[in-house]
Parts: sequence; structure tokens; C-alpha cells
Amino acid sequence: MENKIMISEQLASFRAYLQDEERSEATVEKYLCEVTQFAAWLNDTEVTKSAVAEWKEHLLTSGYEPSTVNGKLTALDRFFDFMGWPDCKVKHLKLQRRLFRDDSRELTKTEYERLIATAEEMGKERLSLLMEAICGTGIRVSEVQYLTIEAAQQGKVEIYLKGKVRTILIPGKLCKKLLKYAKKHKIASGEIFLTRGGKSLSRKQIWAEMKKLCPAAGILKTKVFPHNLRHLFARAFYRVCRDIVKLADVLGHSNLATTRIYLTSTGAEHARHLERLNLVSGF
Repeated sequence: MENKIMISEQLASFRAYLQDEERSEATVEKYLCEVTQFAAWLNDTEVTKSAVAEWKEHLLTSGYEPSTVNGKLTALDRFFDFMGWPDCKVKHLKLQRRLFRDDSRELTKTEYERLIATAEEMGKERLSLLMEAICGTGIRVSEVQYLTIEAAQQGKVEIYLKGKVRTILIPGKLCKKLLKYAKKHKIASGEIFLTRGGKSLSRKQIWAEMKKLCPAAGILKTKVFPHNLRHLFARAFYRVCRDIVKLADVLGHSNLATTRIYLTSTGAEHARHLERLNLVSGF
């Protein structure tokens, strides 16, 4: 019987496998991070179904959210598929769909506008425009590289990912801002958002730069991260068009259940809905 011991060479091969499947770089890094965490916890002992179940319990008792635990198990599932170890998989936790979002993580339009204003006041022109570009189009932070001079000139972004092509329209005002910024910084073609060395901005760098705005903007750090700009776009778009199928297409979702998560109301909104039912008498 094969001894299922995790070694570094397997992780390197797993990375190549994910890249061959055309997984996004963010997904590749996330899966590898989760699998590496499990390997470190195993500490060179054999991979078994009972060991995975024990790790799942360890994560829960360590305070991880059930949804986070399931995310880690999904990464392990992919690794076990790759290794031919399907017998090591364990069941994911059953989750009730959330009725409302956590207010402490909900970025409002007013707070978004404060972020933009703060970035401009601090002289962070690139960051200000980048946040507007993400929030104004609903583009993923991993897709920022597709915001090019050519895209701004044409008024649309063509995104190629996982064998699919998705077209995102760029608002006219944003196109003008992007081209003006590019001209000012002597960017003649290709990507618009670059480091001083001419390289693509990383997710980590964008995340860190946004977090630095929080104290001056007076906004909780838990609310400020690139993906929350995409959530704000989704809510604003849906309020205008009321078409969840169209929104799913714009966001690049293949499953409407994913899009519904973006539209879940906040706890405060949910509380207001309950009050409007008038099912409790006054006193």
C-alpha cells in the first residue's frame, strides 16, 4: 500500500497542474497556501482521511469561520484529485446561506468616496484612479492588467481567462481619466497601472496601499480591500438594472448563487425590513 507522505516536489507539480488548467494566479497561490498549511500541520506524518478530519476539527476549534474551513478543504480536494488520493477527502461543513452581510465589512458608497478623496489628498493619483477603475467596472483585482491604453481607447476590456472571453465596458468618463493619466505618465501602450519599475501591480501591493488610506479616511480596515470595490459595483449595478442574470455576466459568474452573495443585504438593512413588518406592538 502506498504511503501518502506530502513532499515539496508534489507541491511544485501541483502548481504546474493548476497552471495547465488555466487557473487564475490568485487561485493557484491560495490552493498552494492551504495545502502547504495542511502539510506543515501534518509534520511529515501520513495523509489519511482521519488525519484530514482531525485537521478540520482543529481549524474549527482554532476559531476559523466555517466558510474559511470549507475553502481550505476545497484546496485539499483538488490536491487529492491530482495525487490520486480521493479516499482522503472529507465532507465539507454544511452552511446556511447568510441572510445578511456583516456591517463591519460592508463598504458604503460614502466611504468609497472618502477613500477616493483621501487618496487624492495624499497625492496617490494612481491608487485613486485604480480604485475608481475597479469600482466603476466591477473588474477583479487580478484582471487589472487588462486595463490597457488600447482598452481605454476602445471603451471596453477583453478578458481571457479559463478558456473564456468576457467583455467589460468602460464608462466614458473613466476612459478619459485613464487616457489622461497615461499621457501624463508617458504610457504609450499596454497596461496603464504599473509600478515605478514598469511592472504589473500585484494584488498584495494594491491591498497594502488601500489599507494605508484607512486612518486618514476614518474607515475601518476590515472594510477596505479590492474585492469590496467589486461588491459595491455589483450592488450599484443591480439597483439600476434589477437584472441578476445580466449582473452575473458582467461579473463573470457562471453560477447565480455566487452573484446573490454580492446582493445580500447588511444587518442594518435586514433590521429595518423587520421593523417595517409592524408585527410587534409599541409600548
